[in-house]
Amino acid sequence: MVSMLSDVVDRGTGSGVRAQGVRFAVGGKTGTTNEFKDAWFVGFSSSIVVGVWVGFDQPKTIGREAFGSRYALPIWSDFMRRAARLRVPRAFEPPETLHDEPLCRVSYLKPVEGCPVYTEYFKDGDAVPSRLCPVHQGTVKQRVERAVKGFFSGLTQRVLRNIFK
Repeated sequence: MVSMLSDVVDRGTGSGVRAQGVRFAVGGKTGTTNEFKDAWFVGFSSSIVVGVWVGFDQPKTIGREAFGSRYALPIWSDFMRRAARLRVPRAFEPPETLHDEPLCRVSYLKPVEGCPVYTEYFKDGDAVPSRLCPVHQGTVKQRVERAVKGFFSGLTQRVLRNIFK
């Protein structure tokens, strides 16, 4: 959950947190109700959890395009920057039962040379992507490896189709 909610801040609807100057480890989630009647952002660091809600006591539209990322997130970011001076956040530490794997940010597969990467966490028994990213070029060796695996995968599928007709 920490990894997923950190991704919201680093690459998703909460990315405005970084633009607002929050540079330490945080995670969170934006929210917006129908007709923009409520906007919220709930987030956390290793030392504090904070929720910000923007709306009216009697539900009515807050404003045009009143998304949580536009209305609540800036308030949250300002508070967290200030609170971090008193409640100093630490980096998030994954449990020992997880291991990290770099993956391509675009294909979510095993990265090749030139892939923008991020770290995903897996537990024993999880299916860790083993296919190489087909989006980025990679080195000559990686391109050959991808082509060979693709050839044999296709060959295996054709053989199995012929066997089980």
